[in-house]
Amino acid sequence: MFSMPSQTGPCKVLEFDKNKCVGCNSCVNVCPCDVMIPNPERGGEPIVVYAEECWFCGGCVEECPHDALTLVPPAKQRLSTVWVRKDTGEEYRMGMKNPLPRNTRPPSGRT
Repeated sequence: MFSMPSQTGPCKVLEFDKNKCVGCNSCVNVCPCDVMIPNPERGGEPIVVYAEECWFCGGCVEECPHDALTLVPPAKQRLSTVWVRKDTGEEYRMGMKNPLPRNTRPPSGRT
């Protein structure tokens, strides 16, 4: 069998930290879309073959025991994850333990 890795152009979905990845293939085994295959070289990072098939579920990132994998969502799906309160300058981030309280004011022009 012969496979070519996916190009690193607009469909780059995963980044491996070469210093942390030990080639355990936990990410390969958990992927529901079979986006990557094990590297034929022992200890090498998995090879991303079908990047365009990725669902961006993050299962591979969560399963990695060495924290060697980062998910790279498409540019159109990347959101600003920091909000700053104007009056105090406090920063709020997506997923933080104490998020901003829900906005209860109606949209402008409505009562």
